[in-house]
Amino acid sequence: MTCYDRRDLGLLLLRLSTGGVLAAHGAQKLFGWFGGHGLEGTGQYMESIGFAPGKLSATASGLAEAGGGTLLALGLATPAAGAAAAGGMAGAAAVHMPHGFFAQEGGYEYAATLGLAAAGLAVAGPGRLSLDHALGHVFDRGWMVPAALGVTAAATALVVGARNRRVRQRAEGEQETLFEE
Repeated sequence: MTCYDRRDLGLLLLRLSTGGVLAAHGAQKLFGWFGGHGLEGTGQYMESIGFAPGKLSATASGLAEAGGGTLLALGLATPAAGAAAAGGMAGAAAVHMPHGFFAQEGGYEYAATLGLAAAGLAVAGPGRLSLDHALGHVFDRGWMVPAALGVTAAATALVVGARNRRVRQRAEGEQETLFEE
């Protein structure tokens, strides 16, 4: 019988809590569960904050959170799961960045914490109390960590960069309209 150590138990708790919260947030976006608005409402919101097209952005965000969170909780494909969730949270943090750090002011504290926890799990691995361990780490190889985080970082930079350009252009258009009136 295998004896699990504190590290395995700690990683299990971190995976379950981080993954569970992320999965619930994703379910709000995708299905409207837990008081969420589903794809239609979330898509409209995403469009209003500069992510276009809105429904596609809501789907991608919901899948990163629900899929990445579920996989993290299970400890399955941990590098890809953690990277996907971290990318989704980087997008959320970009939206909240103008409001500062603390969540009570609308800041990015919460999104950053979830994203960093997910990235940390991608790097640290799931521990022995995981499906990755039970399956012989076929979806959790060392080379997968930098690959997953690198691809996600590049995709996130493109998406957030495009969103930020749209937000700036919208603000400049509103400024021009004010001067014309």
